[in-house]
Amino acid sequence: MAVTSSDFWDRVAPDYSKQPIADIETYARKLAATQALMQPSMAVLEFGCGTGSTALEHARHVARIDATDVSAAMVAIGRQKARDAGIGNVSFRQAGVEDFEAPDESYDLVLALNLIHLLPDRGAALAKVHRLLKPGGLFVSSTVCLADRLWFLRPAIPVLQWLGKAPYVSFLRAENMLREVASAGFEEQEHWTHGRTNSLFLVARKPGSP
Repeated sequence: MAVTSSDFWDRVAPDYSKQPIADIETYARKLAATQALMQPSMAVLEFGCGTGSTALEHARHVARIDATDVSAAMVAIGRQKARDAGIGNVSFRQAGVEDFEAPDESYDLVLALNLIHLLPDRGAALAKVHRLLKPGGLFVSSTVCLADRLWFLRPAIPVLQWLGKAPYVSFLRAENMLREVASAGFEEQEHWTHGRTNSLFLVARKPGSP
């Protein structure tokens, strides 16, 4: 039978943490593009941080990072990585987008990397990101857009989910994601796509002055 998102990611966390980065050049490009936006005074929130590798890469560029993930196992691995690396300005917390709470306008930058396509309610997630950002704050996302190139996988996903072999995943087109982000009140700053899954890297801004 189908498993919850947290159960799925808890189960795969040990193997996930050992997997090498599939496309190191594109990963480095995303890191560089994100770090070019960062400032030493920034408070950053990452949704779907996984085992924390990206948060720890960004840590020295900002004041603090609140790194969250629905999986307790992923968060535990992230905390250990931070201890091993001696990094003290990344705080790990188990929380999904839907149950994470913080005061409005708490963050200068919100990250959602390889996450939005895994959320059943994208509209609610984007609204929460918008609420949590300060005016002028930035939203950086990377979203798999399966409907653009891998549409033929659609019939297999429900079966894999029922067997507990896949999490929830939506079949998005990049153009739809761009429209949804705009409808949530963001202004696009930059976007590009890459890879077989046509992943969309997007930088968007909440209107207003910091």
